[in-house]
Amino acid sequence: MFTKNTKYKLTLIFLIAIFVITSGLGCKGTSKDIIERTKPVNLVYWRTIEGQEAFGSIINGFKVLYPHISITYKLIREEEYEQALLEAWAEDRGPDIFSIPNTWLGKYQTKILPLGMSQEIVMAKRIITGTIKKEAKIVVERKKAPSLRELREKFVETVPKDIIIDNKIYGLPLSLDILTLYYNRDMLNSAGIVNPPQTWEEFVNQVQALVLQDRYGDFIQSGTAMGTAKNVPYMSDILSLLMLQNGTPMTEGDGRVTFNQSLPNDPSYFPAEEALRFYTSFANPAQEIYTWNETRPDSLDAFLAGQVGFIFGYSNYLSLIKNQAPKLNFDMAKVPQITGSLKEVNYARYWLETVSKKTKYPHEAWAFILYATETQNAKTFVEKTKHPTAHRDLISMQLEDFDLAPFARGVLTAQTWYQGKNYSLAEEAFQEMVETVLRGERSVKEAIDMAAKKVNLTY
Repeated sequence: MFTKNTKYKLTLIFLIAIFVITSGLGCKGTSKDIIERTKPVNLVYWRTIEGQEAFGSIINGFKVLYPHISITYKLIREEEYEQALLEAWAEDRGPDIFSIPNTWLGKYQTKILPLGMSQEIVMAKRIITGTIKKEAKIVVERKKAPSLRELREKFVETVPKDIIIDNKIYGLPLSLDILTLYYNRDMLNSAGIVNPPQTWEEFVNQVQALVLQDRYGDFIQSGTAMGTAKNVPYMSDILSLLMLQNGTPMTEGDGRVTFNQSLPNDPSYFPAEEALRFYTSFANPAQEIYTWNETRPDSLDAFLAGQVGFIFGYSNYLSLIKNQAPKLNFDMAKVPQITGSLKEVNYARYWLETVSKKTKYPHEAWAFILYATETQNAKTFVEKTKHPTAHRDLISMQLEDFDLAPFARGVLTAQTWYQGKNYSLAEEAFQEMVETVLRGERSVKEAIDMAAKKVNLTY
């Protein structure tokens, strides 16, 4: 507070560029505009899964830098999140910053205010100097958006490929999860299996060693939960992984899926067909590796009950298993690779922090995301949440973590693919692809062609 006797002077100081004034983010850069931008701002931030305790120190740190900016953090249940977003936007009361899975990017692209690669963010704050003679100064900071090189140096390989559309950044990640193999150590020990499989050939052999059936052919113990659709969470991710590992050309630059096509250098070989045939063979009674079917429970439930040797999942399974089956002797390993393959492939799934197109504070919102996803702040986040990292500089740290090491070992080779503007329909297409093959309603080729046709409708 200033008293009547205090001499008060307002000065504008423009510092060397830290945050470029851009019409795209709506800042004209006049003195009047800059002064206006030092007024109190409240950014509404919506997320799901993690509570505010995961962001407390990040929010507080940003508040220290920009005292006039407050963050209102709202946690919404995952099953209600998408509907809440749509309803809020329809009523013009949505968040300034929100989080979405990377698979939702196509669907929500028109709801996002991207940050152009050539744009800059302008931030202003009022500071008070002097003791007897008080002086208020407005400091203007300018910072360019990260370049492609900076993004590639900072994040693991798949991130820049996923978040940049038409030379604009649509979001940035705090962490990155990869599909991982969970296995029952007691089952492997009983079967004389020393180590979990590193290749799919080893995986098949170990699955066959773990299967136990009664005299009626019903499974007492399954080697793996694989081959079906409805009772295997992340089924489409597992199948996508197999396709990518087999060299399937998932999409083309002209905006269409191509996973039903042959290899460019071998017109006679259709890699996705081999991937689908391999996946469904685990649920085909006519195959030697038959170990799972639609009568079995959800794969995670079966694993918790000690009824299956291998399942595939993400890091969220870790706490679920520890909490619901504390006595289960389990561990994790990287997903198997194709024997003799020179290129390791893992599969990624992660959340992006992004800015709503309807925000009144685009510079402030993007400034917060850039701040939150700085390596040091991301380190705070992944340490509190036990999430695998998306930042290259944090991988070595997580390799020393017993629980996170299996994830950290695979993040550099993690991939994903653009699944169109309706991820749910893409998942349904993959589910139908598997089910029609198992029921004998379509051949493997027909099922894949139909799935590609349906996913293309969402592009």
